[in-house]
Amino acid sequence: MAKRLIPLFNRVLVEKIVPPSKTTSGILLPEKTAKLNSAKVVAVGPGSRDRDGKIIPVSVKEGDTVLLAEYGGTEVKLGDKQYHLFRDDDILGTLHE
Repeated sequence: MAKRLIPLFNRVLVEKIVPPSKTTSGILLPEKTAKLNSAKVVAVGPGSRDRDGKIIPVSVKEGDTVLLAEYGGTEVKLGDKQYHLFRDDDILGTLHE
């Protein structure tokens, strides 16, 4: 049975996108150029509550591609995969093609 993590409050579970290690023409790229600052949203929490008790929903949804700060988040390992938990406020933006 596979485990599924459902974040609490305004937390977002993401899987970082690993950029290619070489170009389409076969040129190897150094590790320094491969920053892991984009990720795919795997799961989102229900949101946080305001002073009146109303739920403020999370600003992203499952499947979104997001831009993250270079540092931050909490590493979570489920099975063979590695994920990161971020607060909704720590996500810098969404990426669209």
